[in-house]
Amino acid sequence: MKVGFNRVFGYYIEISKSNLNMVPDNYHRKQTLANTERFICEELKEYEEKALGARDRLFALEYQEFVKLRNELIKDLTRIQDSAHRIAVLDVLYALADRAYMYNYNRPVLNNSQGIVIKNGRHPVVEQSLSDAGFVPNDICMDTEERQFAIITGPNMGGKSTFMRQVALLVIMAQMGSFVPAESVQMGIVDQIFTRVGAADDLSAGQSTFMVEMLEVANILHNAGRKSLIILDEIGRGTSTYDGLSIAQAVAEYIHDKIKAKTLFATHYHELTSWRKAIREYTTLL
Repeated sequence: MKVGFNRVFGYYIEISKSNLNMVPDNYHRKQTLANTERFICEELKEYEEKALGARDRLFALEYQEFVKLRNELIKDLTRIQDSAHRIAVLDVLYALADRAYMYNYNRPVLNNSQGIVIKNGRHPVVEQSLSDAGFVPNDICMDTEERQFAIITGPNMGGKSTFMRQVALLVIMAQMGSFVPAESVQMGIVDQIFTRVGAADDLSAGQSTFMVEMLEVANILHNAGRKSLIILDEIGRGTSTYDGLSIAQAVAEYIHDKIKAKTLFATHYHELTSWRKAIREYTTLL
């Protein structure tokens, strides 16, 4: 004989048919199989109730203890929340200070200008993954008057996206109160940062890669302002070359002439550099 358990019948005592003549009278037949029969008795029923009910009783006891602890903590809720807030602030400040000390970050200068001037800036993430080769620092000088729109061209893997994201990250870090990975940063307040980077689709919603790109561009054109920073990467690549070039130039002209936001525009359409030259010559004539 042996004691077993399954989810349908619970606990049972299994006895082979050759030994059925020795089954006690207080055993009650529960199931008949080919070579064995299964029985239950009062003692096993009591054990089954205890075993199967133990989990529910455990949860009930745990909840009772939780309620007691909760009621005790409520008495000092304000003090606990205040302490948690102070610890969270301290944790953030310590993390920023530690990174600034370890990786030679410097304090940015925020002013009332419309410009962004970064000298020897570095991408805070990429430079950590290039510990052997080292990250080559770079500069940028932008404003809303003469250096408002920057067209960035170059081959694939040439660093265009890295440079643009670096500028956006440094702007965010400076305005959140962090030191920045640069020799110096001077900038005015940027109210919003808009990005159109990468390629993605939403075919389940009937939106191709090109449609997603155009919707994101439309959102930028409707919501960006003069104090915004716009990051655009490869506008118009989801369609034919000349259609894409037309879209890219139209977007660039609208941002430059209407929105007047500081913009970094990465593209493989080298023809856009001629458009920028024409803008500079036109401005000089005016």
